Amino acid sequence: MTQLLFEIGTEEIPASYIQPALAFIEKTAQAQLKELELSFGAVRTVGTPRRLTLAIDELQERQEDRCQEHIGPPTMAAFDADGQPTKAAQGFARSRGVAVEDLQVVETKKGAYLMAVEEIKGQETSVLLSDLLDKLLRSIPFPKSMRWANSSMTFARPLQWLLALYNGKVIDLTVEGVQAGTTTRGHRFMGSEPVAVQDFSQYQEALASQFVLVDQQTRREAVVETVKKAVQERVGDKGQPVLDKGLIDTVTNLVEIPWGICGSFDEKFLALPDEALITSMREHQKYFPVKDSQGKLLPFFVAVNNTDIKDPVMAANGHERVLRARLEDGLFFFHEDKKQSLADRVADLSGIIFQRKLGTMAEKSERLTALASVLAQQLLPDMQEEAQRAAQLAKADLLTEMVGEFPSLQGSIGRDYALLDGEKPAVAHAVYEHYQPVRAGGQLPASLLGAVVGLADRMDTMAGCFAINERPTGNKDAFGQRRLALGLIHIICHHKLHLSLHELVEQAVENYTDKVILAEDTQEQLVNFIRLRFENDLIAGGKKQEVVEAATATGFDDLTDCLARIDALESIQHQEAFAVLAGSFKRIRNITKENQETAVDPALFTEEAEKQLFSTCAAVQEQVGPMIENRAYSDALAVLLTMKEPVDRFFDDVMVMDEDLAIRANRLNLLTGLGNLVRQVGDISRMHVE
Repeated sequence: MTQLLFEIGTEEIPASYIQPALAFIEKTAQAQLKELELSFGAVRTVGTPRRLTLAIDELQERQEDRCQEHIGPPTMAAFDADGQPTKAAQGFARSRGVAVEDLQVVETKKGAYLMAVEEIKGQETSVLLSDLLDKLLRSIPFPKSMRWANSSMTFARPLQWLLALYNGKVIDLTVEGVQAGTTTRGHRFMGSEPVAVQDFSQYQEALASQFVLVDQQTRREAVVETVKKAVQERVGDKGQPVLDKGLIDTVTNLVEIPWGICGSFDEKFLALPDEALITSMREHQKYFPVKDSQGKLLPFFVAVNNTDIKDPVMAANGHERVLRARLEDGLFFFHEDKKQSLADRVADLSGIIFQRKLGTMAEKSERLTALASVLAQQLLPDMQEEAQRAAQLAKADLLTEMVGEFPSLQGSIGRDYALLDGEKPAVAHAVYEHYQPVRAGGQLPASLLGAVVGLADRMDTMAGCFAINERPTGNKDAFGQRRLALGLIHIICHHKLHLSLHELVEQAVENYTDKVILAEDTQEQLVNFIRLRFENDLIAGGKKQEVVEAATATGFDDLTDCLARIDALESIQHQEAFAVLAGSFKRIRNITKENQETAVDPALFTEEAEKQLFSTCAAVQEQVGPMIENRAYSDALAVLLTMKEPVDRFFDDVMVMDEDLAIRANRLNLLTGLGNLVRQVGDISRMHVE
């Protein structure tokens, strides 16, 4: 049983710290073992608010003996004229613990050098683990750490105990006065004294008997089950809990074993917008709302406790009192907010600073409205008025009491208040959707109107930041521009929008001309920034880098069109004829890189191969023109492949750099035109593999 079991016992760690810490432990432990050249099997991590645990199976018991080569001085400096070792040779041998006569001579790129071969005995794993685990524990990063008592170490919460076993035996490890042992501890209130364990399987069983579900997935399933059970016992089949994934994850890491209790609240609070009511329960209290079969909120909630509930009525009353205070505040804010419409709040946005150099939110709102109007004219001409209205109202809910209390409600409260004000439903939903996606992989705007306003908002922010040279560098991205760029890209591609990125950037940047002095390359830099995000996102998603760059290198303006060309190039790249053609076009690119002319005079042709290539180009141009115009790029590439044979024959039979300058120029022009023809789909020369 060559298993390592390492448990770090602490005071309660914040829920959001646990999963990142476990991921770090797993990744770092594997890296440390590989560095020590120790083989291992399955690596698992589990954790609760009071413990972070690592288990590694089949961990090699000792390092292999190995030889390490050390290069010393050159032989010219190592021996004198009589062939005797110099001080340099003697010193090198002494530093490596070998005799001079044991040194070897090896040939390197720089000549002959002395080499010492050091034999390194492998160490026992049980000895190595003490230092490894100490370093691992001390290196775990947390958003915030603390010191306690006289400890010099920082950690999320004070250490209470350590369990460190290898092959069932305790590892000699002491961290800040806490000595590792063979025991773990159960539930703080429901468990008994420390329990001795021998391996990971027994560890889990022992903790389960002490009311601790140490495996996160098991505990997560128990959370869902206890929430459903609590609703069933209180409401019956009339209600179902709203099982928000994020809330389940949070609650899972707030408890060591879940116990659900269903409480209720006054029906008057149902007058609150659903999202406001849900947020009041979820964000501050970590309660699960309850809905009926039609999706309507019911006056019930579920709280998840960390201990068994002896008196359900008293427990429910306690949670109800806490929630009632929150909901009373929310209801007060709601009634105050209704005294003024969203439209009436727009003028007051002048009191909120968007960015010190870029003015107020009122000015941003004006730019947003102008840019949304331009986009709507192109993409949604029948709803240009609605686009302007949604853009005008988009930021007004920032001034509401409800958003002041719950910032995460911005957008959703704007939608609810817009509906209450009698705005068109499409306008109200666009106010909500323009914030989407909120995060990477988040939900995208369902409506084209919401997409238009969202694109305008993101582009305005990025244009402003680039205008004042506030651009992302390294880890610095104060305005989240990488996230904004990805959101813009995903919205465009999701809705398959055909629009000019350069024109959109130009319009957005020009809206700032009265605020800042723009650098000449502002627009170019912003387009390049978006292009890099586009390329990186596709490559991270599984697209090959050479395919993506082949498409973007010849045109990055219409993102949807660019994506279509990438798909076409990807679909044909494995064909043998394409690989050969890509190699030929790499040659064409190198030959014609200084040439821009494409005018060809057939009268100057002297070889049959160049006549045939010219004829083929003309025929292919006629065929692929309509295909490219209709974005049928796969069909166009299939036709372009027919040029493989004429191109090969041309390079076999024709000397491009002819001594006659007129003939040379004519042939270069022919190849340049051929390259331009293919580059309408992509620079396939970038896809050539030697």
